[in-house]
Amino acid sequence: MQLPNKHLSKLDCDILYHLGFDTVKHDLPAMFGDIKFVCMGGTKYRMKDVAAHISQLLNIPCDFNNMVKQAKRYVMYKVGPVLCVNHGIGIPSMTVVLEEVLKMLFYAKAKDPIFFRLGTSGGMGIPAGSVVISSWAMNGTLEKIYDLPILGKTKTFPAIFDQRLNQELYSIACHEDYNTYVGGTMTANDFYRGEGRTDGAFCDYTESDKMDFLQTLVGLGVKNLEMEATAFSAITKEAGLRAAELCITFLDRLLGDQVTPDGQTLSQWQKRPAIIVGKYIEAYYNTKK
Repeated sequence: MQLPNKHLSKLDCDILYHLGFDTVKHDLPAMFGDIKFVCMGGTKYRMKDVAAHISQLLNIPCDFNNMVKQAKRYVMYKVGPVLCVNHGIGIPSMTVVLEEVLKMLFYAKAKDPIFFRLGTSGGMGIPAGSVVISSWAMNGTLEKIYDLPILGKTKTFPAIFDQRLNQELYSIACHEDYNTYVGGTMTANDFYRGEGRTDGAFCDYTESDKMDFLQTLVGLGVKNLEMEATAFSAITKEAGLRAAELCITFLDRLLGDQVTPDGQTLSQWQKRPAIIVGKYIEAYYNTKK
């Protein structure tokens, strides 16, 4: 695993502030050198559930001790070769922890870990409760890029996911008793107006405007809307790593804006991406073992 930032080699000590680690006080190779998979998702509760699921699948005990509790921002659980980390909502929160996890694994000398983002989303013309495996991500101006202002100028990065990894995941998912789709994902910088909702605190467009926009997305091959995919795909690709995003859909946005299923249903649906990824990891782990 390599990172393209040459400035890192000049640091006597790199402080991973938002994780509470540094390269002097912590033996990162001993702690994380065996990591082969990183599972990321929004909430700390979901990632604890993912860690519990992986622990059961691989028959590896997990003490559920939050390894980054000293930083008081995120949670991180280690289950053998699998790291489960939450990242909050939206690109800014996600990229902070993603970049520090990348640096952490770089210093740990981890061997080409595979990254998964397990998210929630709004579906586009597909049934609620479906899983979407993202083949590419599109920003709010309908470009398949992650655009980031750097030193006063906007730089763009391609937002394309690993197609072979997607095919491997889909070959697992197609045997499950729920719908799974491979397709495009739109990433918004805002949950309400950014995703074309009419139920936010502000709205300066009509219902007809909204539906025209959503139908445009469907025509472009978009299967769901969320708030992280462009950055997740671009950053993992820049690091030279394989990555995939699997999101459960809580609603069909062509039918409405609000999430209406009850909490128990949503909780069951959220397990579906973890089931697919878990089977992928289990197959790898059993082969190596």
